[in-house]
Amino acid sequence: MAVVLALASAVVYGAADFLGGLASRRASVFGVVAMSQVVGLLALVTLLPWLGGPVGTADLAWGAAAGLAGAVGLVVFFRALAGGVMSVIAPVTAVTAAAVPVLVGLLTGNRIGPWAAVGIALALTAVVLVSAEGGLTALRTARPVSLAPALVAGAAFGLFFVLLDGTSQTSGLTPLVAARLASVALVVVVALAGRQTLRVTGAAFPLVALSGLGDMSANALFLLATQQDGQLAITGVLASLYPVSTVLLAQVLLRERLVGAQIAGLGAAVVAVVLITLPG
Repeated sequence: MAVVLALASAVVYGAADFLGGLASRRASVFGVVAMSQVVGLLALVTLLPWLGGPVGTADLAWGAAAGLAGAVGLVVFFRALAGGVMSVIAPVTAVTAAAVPVLVGLLTGNRIGPWAAVGIALALTAVVLVSAEGGLTALRTARPVSLAPALVAGAAFGLFFVLLDGTSQTSGLTPLVAARLASVALVVVVALAGRQTLRVTGAAFPLVALSGLGDMSANALFLLATQQDGQLAITGVLASLYPVSTVLLAQVLLRERLVGAQIAGLGAAVVAVVLITLPG
């Protein structure tokens, strides 16, 4: 069940990112991030009577820390995209986000079988390939300085997964309230400090609302996956396959063409999932 929930979170994360990307073409990035997170928070509050659970101070602290890490990742990621090459930044960020929970999981005692180990390695490769919309040439010619923000953003996203995994199994979705409050507060403060507008109006608002609902749903699915005794090394890398659904939606709805590396990445992702689910 943990594998299914983690895969579902990846699908929904990718869809939410796709919708958020479309909205960012029509409104301020900070406005899109802040408004989508507020919408997600409101949706979460309505679900707590059914999916919430008892929490202690530690659960709220883990949740708030995860929210701060996620918000830092978003701010650094969007700023990197604004000043860098997307075909380089996106895959580096994604594979770093996938690698962090894998490393932490293995260091904290996760034991995985040989098939799962091969699947994890292949999944990390798939994330790079699927995200490389400029092909592998762009990655080979990237300068180390230009990769630093992408590495920071990816590490923050990966840390989000790790910190959520620290919450108790009985807490349900309640820790996400602390996560979302912390992330909204940080994004708003950064936006105001940088004199960035938070206004979202017109055709962008439905996209923002759907993105916020999707992002919160993905967070919930991942948190539930970790509470099903799922190994962080596995659930983290599966959730990080989110670029697959983003790329597929862009191809279907925006008629974007896939380069050879992306096609190979999609195939590698499918094989990786099969390997990870095989018995050890």
